[in-house]
Amino acid sequence: MADLSQLLQLGQQMQGRLSEMQTELAQRSVTGSAGGGMVTATADGRGRVRAVRIDPAALEDRDVEMLEDLVVAAISDAQRRAEEMYRDELRKATGGLPLPFQLPL
Repeated sequence: MADLSQLLQLGQQMQGRLSEMQTELAQRSVTGSAGGGMVTATADGRGRVRAVRIDPAALEDRDVEMLEDLVVAAISDAQRRAEEMYRDELRKATGGLPLPFQLPL
């Protein structure tokens, strides 16, 4: 039974590391951009959008559809970067061991 108790202890340690990692990621931020930086979006390390900045020059053409597309693209870029950060941190926390499931952000 020593093997089972060691496995349970390892699981608890891993759960603690993952919880700590998620707390840390919520404090970090990433920035995505579109349109050559005309629109930027900032998200936390968990992918939640915290801010969107639109350069006033993007409003000069008054092309609402283009602006909407740029906002969506900037947000998508920020969320992709947050996911990459999450996966990198997960790899560090698990020591590179593959997990058989997907953890929610």
